Amino acid sequence: MSVSRDDFSIAFRSALLQRGASQKFSIFSLIIIAIIIFFLDVYGFAVVKTARGVINDVVYRVSFLASTPKRIFPSLNSEIASHFNLKKENEELRKVIEKYKALELNLEYLTNENLNLKKVLNAENISNVSNIILAKVLVDRNSPFLKSIIVNKGSKEGIEKGMPVTKDNNLVGRVVETNYLSSRVLLLNDLNSRIPVTLDADNSQAILSGGGTAKPKLEYLPEGYEFAEDVNVFASGKDGIFSPGTPIGETTIDGEVDLFIDPNQLSFVTVILKKNEKKF
Repeated sequence: MSVSRDDFSIAFRSALLQRGASQKFSIFSLIIIAIIIFFLDVYGFAVVKTARGVINDVVYRVSFLASTPKRIFPSLNSEIASHFNLKKENEELRKVIEKYKALELNLEYLTNENLNLKKVLNAENISNVSNIILAKVLVDRNSPFLKSIIVNKGSKEGIEKGMPVTKDNNLVGRVVETNYLSSRVLLLNDLNSRIPVTLDADNSQAILSGGGTAKPKLEYLPEGYEFAEDVNVFASGKDGIFSPGTPIGETTIDGEVDLFIDPNQLSFVTVILKKNEKKF
């Protein structure tokens, strides 16, 4: 940057703006400084050139630093935007994966339910029997002593109180309450369950009494009766509710009955309707 007559003019005009006693001194000082700088620059003194070079270096570096944000920030902004876009995409992909996992689990559940339904249909031969209603278990009402289930069929399908309920042709309980679209089934191990049974070994008669445990007990057997294991127990039919010979379970050495059907594993059951009373 060279010092020229323009510099001298600027200095002179600046001095004229001063007021008071210092005006003359300011003008004179500026004139002397301008003349010295002018002659130093004209005659190419090394000091002036060096100072000019230093000043230029400083100006260049300051300019570079000042322009740095313009070069860095656009790239930084782009990277930040890309980061948030990737995060958003990952969240959307995670939601899609969770959705498909839920669908897969639902499909697996429906597949298993369909298999169970086919097993029930094959075991009960329902397609050839007009007095059987297939019902799905909706609620399992288990407490320490009360054992019952709620099924999705009721009086609309002709179900009435007292009707037997089976699974795979084995007795599981009886209907004790009906609604239009649902029914409550009292299971064999409920505290209030009492049914007459026959023991296969010697045709002994007894009462199967639920106690709220997994295995109901045999009561009112002949005096001195000795229990044996694995003796088949059937419904006797003397109560007029259950069909004679309906399988129930096997005896234990303690006088309990190990039920053929686990009351805690019921998903579908069949209700035996009274003959010629099914409603359409």
